[in-house]
Amino acid sequence: MLIGEYSHSIDAKGRVIVPSKFRTELGERFILTKGFDGCLYGYSLEEWKAIEEKIKTLPLVTGKDARNFTRFFFSSAIECELDSQGRILISQGLREFAGLEKDIVTIGVSSRIEIWSKAKWEAYNNDQDSDDIAEKMALLGI
Repeated sequence: MLIGEYSHSIDAKGRVIVPSKFRTELGERFILTKGFDGCLYGYSLEEWKAIEEKIKTLPLVTGKDARNFTRFFFSSAIECELDSQGRILISQGLREFAGLEKDIVTIGVSSRIEIWSKAKWEAYNNDQDSDDIAEKMALLGI
């Protein structure tokens, strides 16, 4: 399970360290793509294949939302490979999408990682209402 929050910097070439606690779960190669809320999602190859299989069942011919989601999710996906220092290279397009410039935060979210610009992550957290989250969790039976 991927959990925790880690702060790092992205270098001028677009490389970022993947926290060592995440490397074992993700593997030497994994998939990075656009996520929601302005961050990037990272999946192990095994988890990515499971997502692909689920998406293949969507009604692409008749479902506009399914087509839009599939394009959003797959068109920007890249396969990342850890270098000898535990870094990955994030493409220019993904860096621009997530607003990654210098300070970043990598978080574990169960079966994926998320990479955020530090400013966006702080703004997201400041916008959260713990009472509202608690109520919604209760509705889900958690």
